[in-house]
Amino acid sequence: MVSVSRKLAAPAVLLLLMSGCTADRYFMVEKEDLEALNTSVVNQGDQVASLENRADEGFQALTRHNEESTRTILQAISEQVEKPTCPPAPEEPVCTIQNQSEGDDGRADRLRGKVIVGELEKFYLVGAELVYDARIDSGAETSSLDARNIKRFERDGNNWVRFDVPVPDSDDFMTLEREVARRVKIIQSSTDESERRVVVELQFMIGNHQQQAEFTLTDRSHLSHRVLVGRNILRDVMLIDVGKEFATELPSSRPDGDNGDES
Repeated sequence: MVSVSRKLAAPAVLLLLMSGCTADRYFMVEKEDLEALNTSVVNQGDQVASLENRADEGFQALTRHNEESTRTILQAISEQVEKPTCPPAPEEPVCTIQNQSEGDDGRADRLRGKVIVGELEKFYLVGAELVYDARIDSGAETSSLDARNIKRFERDGNNWVRFDVPVPDSDDFMTLEREVARRVKIIQSSTDESERRVVVELQFMIGNHQQQAEFTLTDRSHLSHRVLVGRNILRDVMLIDVGKEFATELPSSRPDGDNGDES
């Protein structure tokens, strides 16, 4: 029996010795190699931590950029959809009407400082002391006065003109003399022929508004009105209310002279 046991124990011991050699062969590492491995693991850990920090910083920067972009977009949308505010409505202009007795000091209603006139107005020619029904026409550039027997002459080295104006409600005429302001070329729309007319300065009144302006002298006997008030007077001074006639009233006391002479 002893010999059999020894026979069995011998292989077992041999197997145990062989296993021990195999374990030493695979599990035993040199100390230098182990330190290098540890160093490599530490370095890799540092690199991973550095990458994690960079990623976190990049994420935070991207988050801040997105937040700023979002605020900018929301602000732009808010400005675009903001309800517009309308400017305050301008106050309606009020016509200044003078409360005066009829024919006393005259009347000329004004809007923003301009005289309101109708299509026809009483026109007082200062110096001649004549009152005509004047047609107000914004289509005419220069105002016009009915004049006959127009004759030019020289006085003190200056050009003057003598002419006759009709006296309203009669067949009489009054002779006036004025210095020539200039001459204009007028083209007749009916014949396409041109005509040179004398222009003089005359003082007049419409309502209680008195002014001096240029008038062309021409025969208006074939026309319905002796006086035409054009744009050279209307401009910056008068406004036309086409729905009215005789919107002004001449004063009862009127000036009786100007710089011209009457014959």
